[in-house]
Amino acid sequence: MTLSELTPADRHRAIAAGFTEHAVAVRDWAVPTPVTDWIAGDVVAHLVGWFTEFLSAGGVALPAAPPVADDPLAAWYAHSAAVQGLLDSEAADGEFTHPMVGTHRLADAIDRFYTADVYMHTWDLAASNGQKSGLEPEFAAQLFAGMVGIEDLLRSSGQYGPPVAVADDADPVTRLVGFIGRDPAWSS
Repeated sequence: MTLSELTPADRHRAIAAGFTEHAVAVRDWAVPTPVTDWIAGDVVAHLVGWFTEFLSAGGVALPAAPPVADDPLAAWYAHSAAVQGLLDSEAADGEFTHPMVGTHRLADAIDRFYTADVYMHTWDLAASNGQKSGLEPEFAAQLFAGMVGIEDLLRSSGQYGPPVAVADDADPVTRLVGFIGRDPAWSS
């Protein structure tokens, strides 16, 4: 079964597990990443920080995670478990209203805005440690197809750098990575 065929809860479980595999392998949280001016620990800080604030703006509180600066791996474990707990609970089918993105089923909001971000940042964390990301090409192709149509909106948000050109016959993960502004050939 591909990631696209999973429920939001199971998709998060699978994508978070992939991120966790790379997080466990990190030996130095201060190594640079393909994201300009970010170190490996910043990838975790970004995921924990922005999503906790996103949920809070819609009235959903996650339990506090250990500070990322003290222990990025412990912070990631706690955060991803809390998100999974939400997705596995009855609250996942409830309505979630965020002032910037409107009203969605909570599971769909997590899936659309957060789980996809974890998937993309898995590449950053893997690259920072010289590892292959192991990202599923089918899901990369789906994300890429959905993002191309809103490219101007994405770029104007300031969250994505300019696209990096890739070969016309590049695999889906490479195409996605280049689209979001990462150099697929980057190495630390």
